[in-house]
Amino acid sequence: MSRGGGHVRRCSEMAAVWRLLWFPLLAAGGGGAAPNLILLLMDDMGWGDLGVFGEPSRETPNLDRMAAEGMLFPNFYTANPLCSPSRAALLTGRLPIRNGFYTTNAHARNGYTPQEIVGGIPGSEILLPELLKKAGYSSKIVGKWHLGHRAKFHPLRHGFDEWFGAPNCHFGPYNNKDKPNVPVYNNSEMVGRYYEEFQINPKTGESNLTQIFLQEGIEFIRRQVAQHKNFFLYWAVDATHAPVYASKAYLGTSKRGLYGDAVREIDDSIGKILQELHTQDIANNTLVLFTSDNGAALISAPDQGGSNGPFLCGKETTFEGGMREPAIAWWPGHIPAGQVSQQLGTVMDLFTTSLSLAGLQPPTDRQLDGIDLSPVILQNKVIDRPVFYYRGNELMAVRLGMYKAHYWTWSNSWEELQQGINFCPGQNVTDVTTHDQRDHSIQPLLFHLGRDPGEKYPIRFSHGEYEEAMSRISLVVSDHRSSLVPGEPQLNVCDRAVMNWSPPGCEKLSKCLNIPRSEPWKCNWPH
Repeated sequence: MSRGGGHVRRCSEMAAVWRLLWFPLLAAGGGGAAPNLILLLMDDMGWGDLGVFGEPSRETPNLDRMAAEGMLFPNFYTANPLCSPSRAALLTGRLPIRNGFYTTNAHARNGYTPQEIVGGIPGSEILLPELLKKAGYSSKIVGKWHLGHRAKFHPLRHGFDEWFGAPNCHFGPYNNKDKPNVPVYNNSEMVGRYYEEFQINPKTGESNLTQIFLQEGIEFIRRQVAQHKNFFLYWAVDATHAPVYASKAYLGTSKRGLYGDAVREIDDSIGKILQELHTQDIANNTLVLFTSDNGAALISAPDQGGSNGPFLCGKETTFEGGMREPAIAWWPGHIPAGQVSQQLGTVMDLFTTSLSLAGLQPPTDRQLDGIDLSPVILQNKVIDRPVFYYRGNELMAVRLGMYKAHYWTWSNSWEELQQGINFCPGQNVTDVTTHDQRDHSIQPLLFHLGRDPGEKYPIRFSHGEYEEAMSRISLVVSDHRSSLVPGEPQLNVCDRAVMNWSPPGCEKLSKCLNIPRSEPWKCNWPH
């Protein structure tokens, strides 16, 4: 048995034993064995945006209090430095290379789901709400879906009972002739479009969307409490994704500009959600998890982007700034206050952990990449495991313990840089933040993230520390690659005909648009 496979198998065995020993105690205690689950997923919010992580203006009092009352994860990661693949990984518990949210059109390219994309979440993938339904959970997604525009990919086709939000981000405004504005759905039918029925002022950034999403979430909680049902709420707001927006009451209130206004409104909304749990007397039976889909988009900073703290680069890259995320677990009466876990966690762990706490077994017919964090959040244990950093179809880097090895480096191309596109502004590190794809497979670049969180000083190849660390990492990588079965890539083909011209329900609003002739093409992913 290779050491990498041992990591995964030992984690699974430990989690299974832990459930047998500890789960009956949860059932015997107050609040029931299966908690309600709330996942607060931010969009492009960086590690350095929270006061608890040192943001100097300290404009996140509710998130800071949530961390003080629960458990903070300084070493938490997304599964991809871009929105769509990371969200697919979260809901499937599987790396994008396995669930199909990647492209093979070019090497190591970030791909997502614009309106033109033909693909989406495959029917063969099993999503978290589908499994939670077996334990009697009602589920709702509020906000951004981003796993496919076509109706067959929508949330209600993949286990969710309710949806209020959009299949994509609030890009636009478009003219509805060359490109339609993105629709907003209430369950299976559209109720309007961004920039039309759901206004976002392109000049001021004013929009009431966060307030609408807040009310949708709170009303769902109230209905489930009234019906005495366990619930899963996936609150996926996108106000911090450029173009950034905030409601009128928050505009101009932050020391950080419009982006800070959006963060303040989101923070205030999260405070109201947590207060609602106390008001409904279900706080002790509700696990709330907060994180982000990828690092802050430095290309949009400072007015339209956040902070990744001390970490290198941002969204779109597999450096720490692109994939290390803020994360908090809150569960009064179960998670002791003031906890800080050094566990290496990922968004895929939320899938496995939620199933465990709901008393469900994870699927056994597929490879999962998430581990059960129950012993971490309830007993502050630390489980040894690697973290894999993918960009498209390429394994770019691996973290094991405090060491991170880069097998490939690339920020973005020289051509893009000359056009003003820069994912690492002001952070040039020679031979690290490369603008061409560098293959380091023979001699990976190695960093110690404890001494060097900014990935500025590679450990010398001749140093004994390098040889010792790489011997362990190499075994993990070898085991991972030997068992990897890539899914069918979903982000290869584009076609204007699949865009949101005529979404379900458009005829009731007289909002249907003419669908152009189908002319598929190979999607271009420049970075």
